[in-house]
Amino acid sequence: MTQRGRAVLAAAVLVGAALAVPLEAYLKFGLVLGNDVRVLRQALPVRYFVRDLPVEGVSVADLDTAVSRAFDAWAGVASATVRAERVGLTSASPLEEDGITVIGFALQPDLERTLGATHYTIDITTGRIVEADIFLNSRFDWSVAAGGEPGRFDVESIALHEVGHLFGLGHSALGETERQGSGRRLLAAGSVMFPIAFPPGSLEGRRLRPDDVAGISDLYPGPRFQDETGSVTGRVTRNGRGMFGAHVVAFNLTSGRLVGNFTLSDDGRFAIAGLDPGPTVLRVEPLDDGDVESFLQPVTGIETDFRVTYSPQLVIVPRGGSVDGGVIEVSR
Repeated sequence: MTQRGRAVLAAAVLVGAALAVPLEAYLKFGLVLGNDVRVLRQALPVRYFVRDLPVEGVSVADLDTAVSRAFDAWAGVASATVRAERVGLTSASPLEEDGITVIGFALQPDLERTLGATHYTIDITTGRIVEADIFLNSRFDWSVAAGGEPGRFDVESIALHEVGHLFGLGHSALGETERQGSGRRLLAAGSVMFPIAFPPGSLEGRRLRPDDVAGISDLYPGPRFQDETGSVTGRVTRNGRGMFGAHVVAFNLTSGRLVGNFTLSDDGRFAIAGLDPGPTVLRVEPLDDGDVESFLQPVTGIETDFRVTYSPQLVIVPRGGSVDGGVIEVSR
């Protein structure tokens, strides 16, 4: 296969400061092949190597264990079918295009806000993932301490986020931030796949949230996923016209679980799957807690100058079915 027949995509998690294709219920990575859009899915099980390069405070064995725990967390989602196999250690760099999936540390001093990133090499004639590598930027200080370590980022947390990308998930917008200098400080996140990391010393990123579970299950559904969960569809408008790029959150009043998605068409339509059945409140909010390009590309035409708005009606999500959430009109 020649270089001409390949494409490289990348996704990153940022320190407090994608080519994402909108399809079905969640942002997924994808590739346009002729008149079709091919969702990127890994051939399972994913077979990966761990780079045998330690950094201060993290041995190769520590890295190996943290990466294994990250894969196990995704594989442990009962409503999904993801699987992975560790092949062994390698001296290969995750920055090289060599046909194998490598996860490990690499020094990227110019990436001052990037803790880690996932790169895909894709056969553009078939849409097949040829290679997917994850690097953790060794310009930062890292830790695997069970209780966290002040001043150091948690390897398992960032690996968990990047493995989500490796399986094909884009970024979630379930998070709250505040401006801090030229970047943002994370206040709270409702998803491991939020693009801005928790601060050094935090272990909050080690736990998958309902939004992560719904996303991975939608991409690799288990045999009963669609039978046991429901979905909601609807439209978001402003002055009667559809809005592209608004963030819509479904909140189940019984379970308390939050699952989000975006309006992914010019007429403002959205679909959120993987929801717990029962009474659900819909909330629409602007993409103002991170760089818009972290969630959607292209960013042209995405409006962020409107108020958080709740649906005027409570929806009852059916088990194994879908409900129309109607039209939610937002304003400045």
